[in-house]
Amino acid sequence: MVKIIIYTGLSLSFDEAKEILDNHGDVEVIYKKPIKRGDIGLAIKEHPDIIGIIDGVFHQNSAVAHREILKAIDEGITVVGSSSMGALRASELDTLGMKGIGYVYEQYATGKVTSDDDVAVMLDSETLEQLSEPLINMDYTFTKAVKENIITEDEKNELLSIAKSTFYPKRNYAQTLNSSKLDDDTKNRLVTFIRFCEDIKKEDAKSLIRYIIHVIE
Repeated sequence: MVKIIIYTGLSLSFDEAKEILDNHGDVEVIYKKPIKRGDIGLAIKEHPDIIGIIDGVFHQNSAVAHREILKAIDEGITVVGSSSMGALRASELDTLGMKGIGYVYEQYATGKVTSDDDVAVMLDSETLEQLSEPLINMDYTFTKAVKENIITEDEKNELLSIAKSTFYPKRNYAQTLNSSKLDDDTKNRLVTFIRFCEDIKKEDAKSLIRYIIHVIE
């Protein structure tokens, strides 16, 4: 029996994760809310084979410490990260045994993104409902919108400047577009594009789940 603990719920809901992973037999998967300081120590006592870190707290509680993750690795546990806190910690610990997965991880690992503010969001601690939009998603979406000729590079830069200057709990697409100089037609086309553009943090979380499947098969 392979035992897996995954910290998620925000980038990817428990139900969405279960649709991908829980179809595999001889595997026990425990889904936990976004990771915070001290959670890894408790997880080690459950003797998992794999720990997947997707979501974690940044400002609501103390963030998971590097030494906690290294302790798990030293115990022989495979630790994988993506999407949010997992991507950030993986970029810092990938040379020490933590595995990073996905676009967000690559952005941190290559130094294109350096601040935890880029993945921070406001959430409802009980329902895990996301109450703001992560900057890294907005950057990804606006960059794709430029490639699709929805907006220009200058318009993208204006939108990102507005988003970056907005305190993360209040950051969202509506506020950003309303504060911009985009004309109404461009705004409407961009809103439609945003509705159908993939959520890159969610896609990275799915990639982490698929990577775990590859590891255990």
